[in-house]
Amino acid sequence: MNTAAANFSKIGELSDVELIATSLRGGADHFEELVRRYQRPITGYVYRMLGDFEASLDVTQEVFIKVYNSLNKYSSDYKFSTWLYRIAHNAAIDHIRRNSISTQSLETENDEGSFEFQLESKAPNPEQERERSEWRTEIESVVRCLPPAYRDLIVLRHSYDLSYDEIKDITGLPLGTVKNRLFRAREMMRELFVKRGFDGI
Repeated sequence: MNTAAANFSKIGELSDVELIATSLRGGADHFEELVRRYQRPITGYVYRMLGDFEASLDVTQEVFIKVYNSLNKYSSDYKFSTWLYRIAHNAAIDHIRRNSISTQSLETENDEGSFEFQLESKAPNPEQERERSEWRTEIESVVRCLPPAYRDLIVLRHSYDLSYDEIKDITGLPLGTVKNRLFRAREMMRELFVKRGFDGI
């Protein structure tokens, strides 16, 4: 293994916090490793928020520029990924506001009851795989119909499997608000599914 490959391998074994510390001392390769680790998931998250692939690439680039310029503000009291998703969350919301994508007023919700969307099953046959793919497409379509404030929480909870506390840290919302909005978002999705002819949800 040559020296460059060996160094790259060592960089890849470092924790996020170690990469940040070295980046702050001028280690460009170490920041590039952070980008390599998180670029795809952040792009996916932003895309689910915006529904526009080209815009999601632009916003993701903007996110990593902000991260680079703000590394000295990062506190290791928080997971780096939580801090990063918070910057991505804010950048996506800013993009929505700048581009006047319609936002709807938030409603008062209660947090009684909830339901989950189950997509997993063991070893699906081709027909089951086709149905699952169609169902995922249907869910994505319904999620895109939600107001941004609700869409964001559904994506964080169900696409990225984050806890309520992690969502609270990313969005800056009180825990009760996160739970209430998720409940309301699921209700809105159920109503949309019923309108599309899915009565058993």
